[in-house]
Amino acid sequence: MTNPYLTGNFGPVNEETTAVALEVTGSIPDFLDGRYLRIGPNPVGDLDPETYHWFLGDGMVHGVRLRDGDAEWYRSRFVRSRSVSDALGEQPHKGKVHGGLDLSPNTNVLSHAGRTLALIEAGPLPYELTDELDTVGPCDFNGTLPGGYTAHPHLDPATGELHALSYYWGWGNRVQYSVIDAGGTVRRSTMIKTHGAPMMHDFALTENYVLLLDLPVSFDRRRASASVPQPIRPLAHATLTALGRVKIPNPIATMMTRSASMGQRYSAANFPYSWDPSYPARVGVLPRNGSSKDVQWYDVDPCYVFHVLNAYEDGETIVIDVVRHPKVFATEMRGPAEGPPSLDRWTIDTSAGKVLEERLDDRGQEFPRIDERLTGRRHRFGYTVTVGDPSGDRLVKHDLVGDGSAVCALGPGGSQASEFVFVPRADAGAEDDGVLMGYVFNPQTDRSDLAILDAQTLESVASVHLPTRVPQGFHGNWAPTAA
Repeated sequence: MTNPYLTGNFGPVNEETTAVALEVTGSIPDFLDGRYLRIGPNPVGDLDPETYHWFLGDGMVHGVRLRDGDAEWYRSRFVRSRSVSDALGEQPHKGKVHGGLDLSPNTNVLSHAGRTLALIEAGPLPYELTDELDTVGPCDFNGTLPGGYTAHPHLDPATGELHALSYYWGWGNRVQYSVIDAGGTVRRSTMIKTHGAPMMHDFALTENYVLLLDLPVSFDRRRASASVPQPIRPLAHATLTALGRVKIPNPIATMMTRSASMGQRYSAANFPYSWDPSYPARVGVLPRNGSSKDVQWYDVDPCYVFHVLNAYEDGETIVIDVVRHPKVFATEMRGPAEGPPSLDRWTIDTSAGKVLEERLDDRGQEFPRIDERLTGRRHRFGYTVTVGDPSGDRLVKHDLVGDGSAVCALGPGGSQASEFVFVPRADAGAEDDGVLMGYVFNPQTDRSDLAILDAQTLESVASVHLPTRVPQGFHGNWAPTAA
């Protein structure tokens, strides 16, 4: 059986790479002083192609250093969890982990409060990296983070604070809302009650609210108990039966996690979240300074949302733009592949108590980004990458005020790309006055480029040619050099 998440550019690369003085076509803008970082799954060691789950591959970070119009270096590095260190024959780290979950983060990488952080969700801690992308170890923000973290925090541009909604099966029907200040200390943390134990990959932030996506992909007790060894399966079943009514004690959750991880590391059988048609789909509106009792819930049609473009308040309504999947992990357990994702708008009418759902663009697309100086504020432009186009991936610029879009082909036929991030030319510049950057794989050369595009015209500004390919991955961010 062919696994789509191991073919073409989804396949892993086997070696870490360091290259300097990179070849460039075009001219890198002088205002770009920093690192473009992106992460994705890149399994170390043997795997079964029939059962490999894309989300479970070990993390590899890819970075390009830009300064004074030059591309100074490219580096790719595995994030060294204990299992990755063991596979590489290296001494493992000595840092503590949460709930027995020592996974190699593979989902997001960003800089905050002077740290470079590799992120993953569902219970593990982030990992801190050096500026050169070598692993430092697990990070709990100097002991201020209670439990695990998320792969999708959002930075408030007005305060410099990092907001997060984190989930972990051992918390039962609760997720954790936390705020990390600009200095890297958790200043607020509170548990929010949900319907069950959802896979809450992303959320949205407005100036006054946090929007929770409590959707029908949730912790699957049957799959989870089946993945532990037979001798402790009765304990696992009894424990998971209580899930949602009580918090699972940390020692029991840790034992079950470690027992389940003794199986194949990358197998879909070990992925304990699945589509639940009986689970209500809803959006929660939480005042930023509120608690669980203050959440107002609004029903939406069943679906799953991995990624939010943005959200903002408009009088008595709240607008949230999302990439909507009709269904995931119902029949295909190796990755999201059960219907094309579309760009939708949900308008929450807080006075009427309901949500208006409308389709903005029905092309298959993912990885939405905006000018993040407008996170939680009204936006005009959004950027996505098409998926499922056999002629190659394309970048779409959505004009949500002008009611139109522009499309840019990314390389020759069959080229593949993932998320593009917007970098403004100047702090006071217009919303689309800047560049878009992301990795693009060229199947003709079997290598990748860092593509830099003019965000206003989508014309190429520069291409940084890498000595290897960057596999299809997840999230990336621009990490500017600290002033």
